[in-house]
Amino acid sequence: MLTSALAQEKVIKIGALYPMTGRSGIYGMDSVAAAEMAAEEINAKGGAAGYKIQFINTDSKAKPDYSVTVAKRYISDDKVNFLFGVVSSAVGLALTEVSKQEKKIFIGTDHAATELTVQNLQPYYFRVSNNTFQSMAAGALYLKELAQTKPWKTIAYIGPDYAYGHAQIEELKFNLDRFGVKYQMVGEFWPKLFESDYTSYITSIMQAKPDILVSGFWGGDTVAFIKQAAPYGLFEKSLYFHPDAGGNYELLSAMGDSLPLGLVLSARHHNNWPDTAMNKDYVSKFHKKTGRYPTYAAEGAYVGVYAIAEAVKKVGNPDDTEALVKALEGLKFQQPEDPEGFTSYIDPASHQIVQVQAIGVTVPNTAFPPATRMLGQWKIYKAEDLLPPKEWAAKNKP
Repeated sequence: MLTSALAQEKVIKIGALYPMTGRSGIYGMDSVAAAEMAAEEINAKGGAAGYKIQFINTDSKAKPDYSVTVAKRYISDDKVNFLFGVVSSAVGLALTEVSKQEKKIFIGTDHAATELTVQNLQPYYFRVSNNTFQSMAAGALYLKELAQTKPWKTIAYIGPDYAYGHAQIEELKFNLDRFGVKYQMVGEFWPKLFESDYTSYITSIMQAKPDILVSGFWGGDTVAFIKQAAPYGLFEKSLYFHPDAGGNYELLSAMGDSLPLGLVLSARHHNNWPDTAMNKDYVSKFHKKTGRYPTYAAEGAYVGVYAIAEAVKKVGNPDDTEALVKALEGLKFQQPEDPEGFTSYIDPASHQIVQVQAIGVTVPNTAFPPATRMLGQWKIYKAEDLLPPKEWAAKNKP
């Protein structure tokens, strides 16, 4: 009888691929915990259209080829309704091809390379976190405002040598030009992902003497670079500016009092912004579940599960893929990172979430231990101002 009941239970199968070890492992652990939290909340209320959510994850090892193998197994053997997650843009770019070939919806929750929603956009891919273009547009607006009070002239860039890193500097340059900001590039530096020693890059940056050092690192690479650069006095000589993934709680918690004050950072979710009941509740529930405060990756996974639930509610079942695509296009739903008066939505044309972005400065704050610095002195940028202009998107589509 039990076997029969289980066979008849209506489920939505989500097949996720998150890294669970290495420098990016905390992103995977937080994403899985948050996705499970969302599934538990939805299931406790009867599921989506009567379907319970079943969430499974396999360690992606941050390797594209391995992830492709797992994704194909998810589809053929596990009969998943959705592919889900991933941290690395390299893995995301590999999995979107599987999604396209198999006509299986892929919900991207963290990776940020813009090409997934422009050059490589395909009908079955949707992203529920900001892409690099949005972050770099906000970054360009911040630097434009900064020039009015603290004049600067020169920029250097350091970021990982793959799609995600290269997209950031090209998109920042485009947006600085678009917003009429004058600047001089004095250096670009391209370490490998998960580089162990940044000494040569740090000394080269100090020789270049940029007014602004733009960083495109993410995860443990951010922590490692700042730890290695601080003893050299780099942050007293150049303003460290990291608008996409710099303001992650992982950095704030890992460095404590050793994190320099005055760094300008942002991320895709902040534990102390916006100051809304929904964000406070989300952060509190995550802390209660895991014993730690969430990195930004967690919120992408949390809202990704809710996006699936909302789409299934609209369609009535998780098996009508084409109807689910239509339901996800333009889907609007409240998220922890939404400030009062704004609700995130998925742009029908690009399948990219449209969201507000906040950029802050590292200041003393002990409300989220073990961090002793959080971001403050916020600057807020409107969601629609951060989208690529239509002519840029048209030019970059294949």
